[in-house]
Amino acid sequence: VFLRPFTVWLSVAIVTTFLTPSAFAQDPPPNPRVLVETSEGDFEMELFRDRVPATVVNFLIYVRDGYYNGTVFHRVLRNMLIQGGGFVVGDDDLLAPKNEGLRGPIINQANRLLQHTAGTVAMARGSDPDSARQQFFINIDSNLDFNFKTPLPDGIGYAVFGRVTEGMNVVRDIGRKRTGNHGPLTDVPREPVIIESITRIEVPN
Repeated sequence: VFLRPFTVWLSVAIVTTFLTPSAFAQDPPPNPRVLVETSEGDFEMELFRDRVPATVVNFLIYVRDGYYNGTVFHRVLRNMLIQGGGFVVGDDDLLAPKNEGLRGPIINQANRLLQHTAGTVAMARGSDPDSARQQFFINIDSNLDFNFKTPLPDGIGYAVFGRVTEGMNVVRDIGRKRTGNHGPLTDVPREPVIIESITRIEVPN
């Protein structure tokens, strides 16, 4: 059967339209968000699941299990950062590590794309780059010394996995708390700053 040039062109155009990648592509789901309710006020965070998925999944498991509820921000470096998620107020108002529900350490996903700018959220860890579990900190100011520099242990930095989207004023207020020594811990707020709960926020697609 002989097809006129216009008919052939139209047929090719239709087939091409249906076979382009955009015809199959779907927008990725939005990054999850959480509400952090504290004794000093509330703030919200976006979690970078699109950049560091394993780190975000680990954090969300702790959120799902209610692990953070009742823990405290146990470390405050004035106008620099606040750190929490690992201790509770125990007997005689002494801070005690929260070991119940603690999961294993995770791989450090620090990378050059995610920088420690003001408002970012990162995993706390020990000297081993892959020792982060549940504790996290929030940068009140830019802390570029924490950035990924090299894949070597002394240059890998700390994994950023989110940012504060609302309520940064609450974070700053916590970061101005008076601190002191508390047993083996230093830079502990004199009045406990309690994380009452961390819960997921529904994000529309």
